[in-house]
Amino acid sequence: MAGFNVNDDPTTNSGAKTGAVSTADIARAQEQIFAPGRSSRDKYQDLVVGRPGFAALAKYELVVMLCQGLAGAAGLAMRQMMYPWLLGSCGRGVVFGQNVVLRHPHKIHIGSNVVIDDNCLVDAKGDTNLGIRIGNGVFIGRNTILSCKNGDIQVADGANLGFNCEVFSASRVTIGRNVLIAAYSYIIGGDHDFSDPAKAVISQPRVSAGVTIGDGAWIGAGAKILDGVAIGDHAVVGAAALVRENVPAGTIAVGIPARVVGSRSGRA
Repeated sequence: MAGFNVNDDPTTNSGAKTGAVSTADIARAQEQIFAPGRSSRDKYQDLVVGRPGFAALAKYELVVMLCQGLAGAAGLAMRQMMYPWLLGSCGRGVVFGQNVVLRHPHKIHIGSNVVIDDNCLVDAKGDTNLGIRIGNGVFIGRNTILSCKNGDIQVADGANLGFNCEVFSASRVTIGRNVLIAAYSYIIGGDHDFSDPAKAVISQPRVSAGVTIGDGAWIGAGAKILDGVAIGDHAVVGAAALVRENVPAGTIAVGIPARVVGSRSGRA
């Protein structure tokens, strides 16, 4: 059983998992936006900037206004110069495409020779999380989303995330070295408890066991990796697969739900 909400929370409705960490302390976006007694500026700053104070807000707005949507080579040059002002750390030779959106950017750390293509969202939102760490030589394709709700995302050196992918974390999602994730794939490191039939699912606690994808794995186009799953080193997940259980290292898994059908060594 799987589905996606429309409230900026792409977790799957597969129920609470053994060993999952409760994330019930994370407020829904609606609760934060419409919280009484707080100014619109404070709410915006909590959701987007992630730091209090007028100076932090002013710096964020200056960078966004001057270069986020600027087209052409001038925009690339301006973002390469100014986006690191907001980030926790940033290496050399990082390319930020047009309309790349950063949220809670002080918790985003990027290595060297990274490409983040047009219209990506890199959202490290949370009160107690470490945020997002992207290694050296990583490519993040156009329209891809890295989204935290008090979770952490780590993308190791050489990983390649295709166009229109989504990686969500309410605890921890780790993508290993030289992992290839094809377009329209979803890595979903969070879930909802729906054990109480008298309550709407959206009103029940959130849980997260996280997702791990080992070094050198290949995730085919349109695959969905659900919360609590570990993909072993150099494993292959077929296109459009729905992965609910662990995939051992070096194996090939396909189907809905995914099952292991072979080994890359030729032994089933």
